[in-house]
Amino acid sequence: MPLKKIAEQARSYFEDPHGMVLFFDEARFGLQPDVARLWALRGKRAVVPVKTGYKNFYLYAAVDPKQGECFILELPRVDTDMINLYLAELSKSFPDKNILLIWDQAGYHRSKELNLPINIKIEYLPPYSPELNPTERLWRWLRRHVCRNRLFQNLDEQMDALGVAIRNLTSFDLASLCSCGYLMQAN
Repeated sequence: MPLKKIAEQARSYFEDPHGMVLFFDEARFGLQPDVARLWALRGKRAVVPVKTGYKNFYLYAAVDPKQGECFILELPRVDTDMINLYLAELSKSFPDKNILLIWDQAGYHRSKELNLPINIKIEYLPPYSPELNPTERLWRWLRRHVCRNRLFQNLDEQMDALGVAIRNLTSFDLASLCSCGYLMQAN
């Protein structure tokens, strides 16, 4: 659906006291090191310990770019079953809300086996446009502020660090981080 139509549809959800607009995305986190530049004393080489690992997990997140509310789950993989589980839990968390969930066009988002709860309506972003999904900025922030140049001994340690960082983000922080100019102009 074109952005203009998504923005128009979002307006009706913004005007409804029971309406909620959420952007959804999933991201892989794991033991593969995330090494980046860092400051060091002149003449000294910065050392970042790494331990190559291929275990990973996924964070699924829906973020309200206006109010800064979010719903995040940690799940073991990305597929239709996990999306269905996420949608069911999202619906249970906001039972009194009519949710417009905007997400990309990944194959498992278009699956015929998708079980859509009655209070959730789906809209799709244009293909190949991650820059239009404000949830991508949450992933970038978490990778930069929690995972970069840090050695996690196991997945539980990384999950705990990410959980602490997410819990410490206020709704103002999330709304600032995930603001969505093209959608907010519709309101």
